[in-house]
Amino acid sequence: MKNLMLFLIVGFFIQMPAVSEAQILGKLKKKAEKQVEKEIDKALEGEAEEPQTEEKQTKEDQQKPEETKDEQVARPWSKYDFVPGETILFEDNLEGEQNGEFPSQWDLIDGYVENALFSGENVIRFPIENSGATIKPLMKKEGDYLPEKFTIEFDMYLSSRTSKYTVYLWDKGKSNRRPDGLHAIDVGYDQEASYEGGKMQRKLPEASQKPYPHWRHVAISFNVRALKIYIDQDRLVMIPNVTGNPSALSIHASTYDFGQTGDYPTMIKNIRIAEGAVKLYDRFISDGKIVTNGIKFDSGKATLKLESMGVINEIVKLMKEHPEINFSVEGHTDSDGDAQFNIDLSEQRANTVINELVARGIDGKRMVAKGFGEDIPVADNTSPEGKANNRRVEFVKMDAPKI
Repeated sequence: MKNLMLFLIVGFFIQMPAVSEAQILGKLKKKAEKQVEKEIDKALEGEAEEPQTEEKQTKEDQQKPEETKDEQVARPWSKYDFVPGETILFEDNLEGEQNGEFPSQWDLIDGYVENALFSGENVIRFPIENSGATIKPLMKKEGDYLPEKFTIEFDMYLSSRTSKYTVYLWDKGKSNRRPDGLHAIDVGYDQEASYEGGKMQRKLPEASQKPYPHWRHVAISFNVRALKIYIDQDRLVMIPNVTGNPSALSIHASTYDFGQTGDYPTMIKNIRIAEGAVKLYDRFISDGKIVTNGIKFDSGKATLKLESMGVINEIVKLMKEHPEINFSVEGHTDSDGDAQFNIDLSEQRANTVINELVARGIDGKRMVAKGFGEDIPVADNTSPEGKANNRRVEFVKMDAPKI
């Protein structure tokens, strides 16, 4: 800026009348004007991009907290700890259902429901009336078919006028009387879950709430006496000692429109009942591998569903606690579709799993991906449950990491 002022002064004197020095001053004027332009440009650039001093940079850096390694690998659903049972007892993804008909894998207890097509997906739709409807799955085994360790999962649709969905762990069709020691599970209404008539109730944390309408994933885990209820990634209810005996499943739902106009659908989809709650490490020790149906993908794709994160998180935990363990991650499909397509798809899915594990802090050198398609079934491919058991990911012990 000193140079700028000097040249401005020179320019001022150039404007003064001085006949004897006219030629010299003329040359000086041109040089001074060019130099002034350069200095002004530099000055303007300096104002737009003022260089930071070391002190200023240090102060700003101190205001930014250093990202920890855990934060660097933090992912959605990173604390989800639901692990589904390993043997599927009932599976209904509503494949092949006819719009407007009653769902073929269910029995009606009261009210009315129908198959519907919503946003290109098959769903079970409940009526828009206060009384609602109650349904139960058609099981190969009748009576008390729930084992002492089981999981239940389904997706529910919530609108601004949707009532709660009620899950009964007994057959409502045989008796309206509540078995001793058991209570209804309510999920959905006001984005919350409750047990025992609301005595044990919790709403989703504010950070997990969503604007209506939206889908939510419900997961229920029962282990001998302990009951856990999840909505999406949040565990909302945990009962350590249920004294009653869960025997069957019934689901009730309805829509309360409170006299409002408009359509507020109540719908469920992707219903699954599975047996077992064995810890993954125990499975690995006893079998030399971990077989899971809990890692789910979009149909015909290698896109991981969020509810898979319970198993993913457990695998991450296991591999961090046991750095000596290395896995061959092996994908398997059912027999639907082209055989070669299924092989390619199963390998893509195995790679998707590895990529997710790496993103959560596991060294990729400890894993290899393999795809077997439909070649190694563990069940028949003639029933929804058989197909669901064949759609699996296996973590098989590998002696040494890949080079």
